[in-house]
Amino acid sequence: MEKKKTVKTETETKDKVSKPTNTSSKKHMDFGLLHVQSTYNNTKVLLTDVDGNAVLWSSCGTLGFKGAKKGTPFAAAKVGETLALKAEALGLKEIKVIVKGVGSGRESAIRGFISRGVNIASIKDETPVPHNGPQQKKPRRV
Repeated sequence: MEKKKTVKTETETKDKVSKPTNTSSKKHMDFGLLHVQSTYNNTKVLLTDVDGNAVLWSSCGTLGFKGAKKGTPFAAAKVGETLALKAEALGLKEIKVIVKGVGSGRESAIRGFISRGVNIASIKDETPVPHNGPQQKKPRRV
């Protein structure tokens, strides 16, 4: 048995419209919210629009840092810089920063982001604080 070869005519290839591969002009933003979640083990940075819809995000793990190096301020600064490069394409000018967590990358992620010339309107700390925690275990009766 031999395989059949199919030859496409010019009309078949013209019917299919190819989409442009570059999506550099996804959306234009002047103002955004930058959410920084910093734990002891990792730092995540999320850029949203005013409504809270996610536009861009990055973390130390996605940049290739592994293990204990993910929790360092250097890794958090690199995350901020890479996200700022992506945000430049959107035309971002001003941000409000919301910080959550107690990790060492809180401040350095913000510094890395503003190193690209973005203005900060405000910085808000929304770190969750426990109020007494769960109920204590009752003493054991023997």
